[in-house]
Amino acid sequence: MPARLIVSLSGVRPTLFDAATTVAAELDDRNVPLSLLVVPRAPGPVEWLRQRRGAGDAVLLHGYDHTADPIGSWGSLTVTRIGRRAEFAALPAHEAGLRLFAGATLLERLGLATDAFAPPRWLASPGTLHALHRGGFARCADATAVRELHSGLVHRSRILGFGGLGERAEPWWCRAMVLGAARTARRGGLVRIAIDAGDLLRPGRRAALLDAVDLALHLGARPQTYTTVAAEAPLAA
Repeated sequence: MPARLIVSLSGVRPTLFDAATTVAAELDDRNVPLSLLVVPRAPGPVEWLRQRRGAGDAVLLHGYDHTADPIGSWGSLTVTRIGRRAEFAALPAHEAGLRLFAGATLLERLGLATDAFAPPRWLASPGTLHALHRGGFARCADATAVRELHSGLVHRSRILGFGGLGERAEPWWCRAMVLGAARTARRGGLVRIAIDAGDLLRPGRRAALLDAVDLALHLGARPQTYTTVAAEAPLAA
């Protein structure tokens, strides 16, 4: 199977709108659609998001409000393992289902209804996966895979992004993004690049994004979104 390329963008807000639209236009020139990760409680430029989806981009529910501790205190083992808590990283199915329903309802009211989900920090608990399936969601994109919830197909691939790295580590991570995209594309895998709109204000990160995209395309990767990723042989979840 040919390599595939997915580029996601999160954190689009008024102060970052110009940077986001500029990079979106550059990706349009390359025929690369965006997967737009939208937080229902702070969706950003709604009309622009509607227009982008109408032009071929995808919208994903990206948590509900990114509450760091949505169900109270956790055990020390969980805190030790993942540090500051991500909203859906350890939620049981019931609480995850309530937040998913509320988030999906808000997006539908905004004209951005979706059946695809990307958890904050790409961390989804087993309870969240169960709630997604029960709630009728079709796909979940987490840190290690894209999961087709109806069929059980799993597209294994890790995220290439910057996270909360410091300035001293930035050149290394930029190089790692480009090399990681090339390595995955050469072996016919799924290249997943995740960018926060704030990254686009940093010239090195913006250049790394475009270099990684260009190299993946040069190596034959087919642009897709999280809602159009092609099926492949099922793997163990």
